[in-house]
Amino acid sequence: MRWKVPSTVAESPRLPLLAGVIGVVGAVAAVLATTWSAAAAFAGILGGAGLAVAAMQRAAVAHRAELTRLGELVERRAEQVTALSHELRTPLSMIKGAADLLGEGSPGPLTPDQRRFITIVDQQCAQVIALCESLLTQAKIEAGLFTPRLEQLDVSVVARDVVIAMRALCAERKQRITLDTPQVTPRIQADPMLIVQALTNLLSNASRFTTAGGGIDVRVAVIDTGIAVYVTDDGAGMTRDQRRRLFQRFATGRPLADGTGLGLVITKTIVELHGGSIMVDTTSMHGTTFLFTLPG
Repeated sequence: MRWKVPSTVAESPRLPLLAGVIGVVGAVAAVLATTWSAAAAFAGILGGAGLAVAAMQRAAVAHRAELTRLGELVERRAEQVTALSHELRTPLSMIKGAADLLGEGSPGPLTPDQRRFITIVDQQCAQVIALCESLLTQAKIEAGLFTPRLEQLDVSVVARDVVIAMRALCAERKQRITLDTPQVTPRIQADPMLIVQALTNLLSNASRFTTAGGGIDVRVAVIDTGIAVYVTDDGAGMTRDQRRRLFQRFATGRPLADGTGLGLVITKTIVELHGGSIMVDTTSMHGTTFLFTLPG
């Protein structure tokens, strides 16, 4: 009688593999028990091994096909985010440009209330444009379409430029910001634009969660493995649950807080792209310190 293999067995790579292994083990056991001849046992071993190899090959083919499918999905998602980001950035940039002209008084003088509303429009446009950039960067990195442009970089110079750019925002919120760097900072291989983005994200996050009159301290240090950058604030800190969700998309440091949480996700991705790591030390009501390292 010829046995018919059920279709579910033929379609599943695991069951034939298991059957092949059992066949090999059974043949060996039969030889040890002297119930089979050596030739019969050898034939059983070959049959079982062949079945197992065939199953492994089918599993490998299925695995490669699944990886290809997932790669295409990720790439398609990145293309969709890129298109959406472009469609959003273009009109927003035009709105922001018009608001800047109005704020400068080019079309004519503004009343104090009008100037205040124009400032709000300008700030909100800048925030949404930054969000589009963050979404675009993250999508490209996830799709493997983003390659850092490495060059010799002085992290202390980058930190100084970012701190200078942040001073106006901190002054508006009545926050002080300080910078401490070594006298000589060894240059490292890094992408300047990405490091600027990572540090800007951390300072923006620190400013958002620091109350008026609070302080933010930035420190660059030389360590055995390269460069370490510390960003410390004396804000409200985080609870254990908030800390656990810290690097999740669209999860912010505290409930109902401003922001999307994308900034920290992208910062972590940028640091890891450079072969570094990022850590956080925080206690509720006692402030937060972010530390990221970059290899030398």
